[in-house]
Amino acid sequence: MLDLKLFHMRTFLPLPYEEALAPRLKLAHDKLQGGTGAGGEFTGWVSLPRDYDRAEFARIKAAAAKIRSHSQALVVVGIGGSYLGARGVIDCLCSPNYNLKKKDTPNIYFAGNGLSADALAEILELVQDVDFSVNVISKSGTTTEPAVAFRFFRKALEEKYGPEGARERIFATTDRAQGAR
Repeated sequence: MLDLKLFHMRTFLPLPYEEALAPRLKLAHDKLQGGTGAGGEFTGWVSLPRDYDRAEFARIKAAAAKIRSHSQALVVVGIGGSYLGARGVIDCLCSPNYNLKKKDTPNIYFAGNGLSADALAEILELVQDVDFSVNVISKSGTTTEPAVAFRFFRKALEEKYGPEGARERIFATTDRAQGAR
């Protein structure tokens, strides 16, 4: 359960204001906890890390181990919310110089969030001489920018590892029901 401590709030808000807001804060808290407010279907994060799909988490960890074991680079292909979660986690957990550091984990590059031929060519050049994998993140699989980028990286993987080897290095994060097949 979310527990909000307001110890120092009184230094910013006078007590009558706090008392006036208390009923609205309680209502907001209850809606968030119960998932009953507008957008309630997007509040699954409220119960993390207590409640989560453990089988899915195991699949993610296995994929990460596989990528680490045979890739010096990971290209994350996506746009908007489909890739911003991955980008946010990497930006939060890693130094801005992550790809420049000597380490035993893959460099991580982001592609497919625009149609710049130069940006795409730069990433293709960065991974051409190293073993790499691709994680395409898309709810539908049909958004133009990531679809175009993915085709270039799939071609590079197939030329480097053959069609079967490429399949071993492509990871799709998508909506099971609505994602492109």
